[in-house]
Order: sequence, then structure tokens, then C-alpha cells
Amino acid sequence: MISDKDIKNCLSQYNESVFKNAMILREIILRTLPEVIEQIDIPAKMISYSYGNKYSEMVCTLIPSQKGLKLGFYKGTDLPDPGKLLKGSGKISRYAEIKKTEDVYSDALKTLIKEAFNAYKIRNNK
Repeated sequence: MISDKDIKNCLSQYNESVFKNAMILREIILRTLPEVIEQIDIPAKMISYSYGNKYSEMVCTLIPSQKGLKLGFYKGTDLPDPGKLLKGSGKISRYAEIKKTEDVYSDALKTLIKEAFNAYKIRNNK
């Protein structure tokens, strides 16, 4: 299991805003996704949230950078997005940009996390 210290070490290389927003968003994810597995991918510079080791078991990914923070969604192309948060042009994944702390607390973002969890359950017959 990954500790808070591991997460803080991973995020400490980013500016204060990215660090703070990532920590808040992490807590929201952990509360929304029961018993989710949190993994740090150091080479890819991201933190993933899944229920196993297969891509089909991934729900979302925190993607910090010096420019900001993104919350990526596996199979994001299939998610309903009434808040029009999802961006990207890939065939499978999409992401929501977190530009300010208010974005982290938005109902639209929380809905996307819940929809991604529901999509995971459908994909994996849970």
C-alpha cells in the first residue's frame, strides 16, 4: 500500500498549487472509489487508481506537471460529460484539466469520477 509520504514525495517536485490540488483530488478519489488500488508510476510521472493490473481495471489517473494538473480517465471517450470537462483527442482516454482549486470541488468532476467507476464495473462485470 502506498503511504501519504510516498504520494507527497512524488508530488513534491511540482509547484504549490499542483501539489495542493493533487492532494485534495486524491482524497476525493479515495472517498469515491471504495478499496481502489493507488499506484505511483514514477517513469510516467502519474498516480493511477485501479482495481487490478489490467488496463480494463483502471478508473482514473492523476497527471501532475509543471503547467498544472490533469485527471485522466481510461475509456474517457465512453463517459457521459454533461459538464464538458473532458479534453484530448486519443482514441480511448480523455482528461479533465484542473486549473484552480475550485475545479477540484466541482460537481461535474465528481460526477465524472463516479461515471468512470460505473464504467469500470460494467467493463468488468462487477
